[in-house]
Amino acid sequence: MKPTEQLQQLGQSLWLDNITRDMLDDGTLRRYIDEWSVTGLTSNPTIFNAAIGEGHAYDNGIREKARAGASGEDLFIALALEDLRRAADLFKPVFERSGQMDGWVSMEVSPLLAFDTQASIRAAVDIHRKAERANLFVKIPGTPEGIPAIEEAIFQGIPINVTLLFSRDQYVAAANAYLRGIGRRLAADKDPKVNSVASLFVSRWDVAIKDKVPEDLRNKLGVAVGGQVYRAYRELLASPRWELLARAGARPQRLLWASTGTKDPQAPDTLYVEALAAPDTIDTMPDKTLRAFAEHGSVKGAMAQDGGDSASVLARFARAGVDIGELANRLQQEGAKSFVTSWNELLARIAQKSETLARAASS
Repeated sequence: MKPTEQLQQLGQSLWLDNITRDMLDDGTLRRYIDEWSVTGLTSNPTIFNAAIGEGHAYDNGIREKARAGASGEDLFIALALEDLRRAADLFKPVFERSGQMDGWVSMEVSPLLAFDTQASIRAAVDIHRKAERANLFVKIPGTPEGIPAIEEAIFQGIPINVTLLFSRDQYVAAANAYLRGIGRRLAADKDPKVNSVASLFVSRWDVAIKDKVPEDLRNKLGVAVGGQVYRAYRELLASPRWELLARAGARPQRLLWASTGTKDPQAPDTLYVEALAAPDTIDTMPDKTLRAFAEHGSVKGAMAQDGGDSASVLARFARAGVDIGELANRLQQEGAKSFVTSWNELLARIAQKSETLARAASS
């Protein structure tokens, strides 16, 4: 049995952390689904910036939309949703077969809104309306300003992928926002079946402290934080609060492992995938990591529901001078800023391509 199939049998979904028009056109995504058990995908501004900047797959779309008067953010959203609708349609059989728990794609609100609650809500409503697909998540970052936007979006019936979570506290805040949104729907006599995932970023922890801790602690912080969050996730699913909502028909907000590509060339390229094998979770990984795991990865067992040795490992990091809470907040802020950079580069790239294509057409 393939390693990817073993993860699926364990109860973990494998999603691709990438999308390009080329992989839709040439059948690459279809092959990932058929051969490597991929059942969903995620996207972000950095991914689309790279996709649109490489080659000419988007030229016709940019040209046509620019001629119709679209520009900037509106033009990008139209391009991105074209790709995501196609991907969502490929995953629709999984979506239906899994009772709508799997088979999702994700589209992020503008990173410029990460610290603007009301604008994030409006953007989520707009993307959800334009997407015209039941299996598309709108991504909202789990920043302090994003948390109330997540609650309100869930209350309005918009499926949400909470992104840019780094710590147990940040995860719990996102989970509580989801629960409050579902609770409000029940109080308003609305259907409680609104899906959500909470995305914990893993590898960035180890990148942040790689030169600041002893050698024997390298590449262990991300997994330790993951263990701590997984314990909180299992505790929430066993709580009376959740059981009450579940009996009313609510669906669990699934925990998603993000940023699972190994950044250290000295570490195994399947490090995070193997360490984070856990039932009732999702692992979204870039093509390179997916390919590595499919070719030579192994499933060594499921994560301990109680977090295993994560508490003792985190205590070692604390003794080494790593302030987990402070670093989590910094990583979230830096992640938001990096997406803003990619977003600005993306819009500038689209504007430049629009001008270049218009000049070529008129010459």
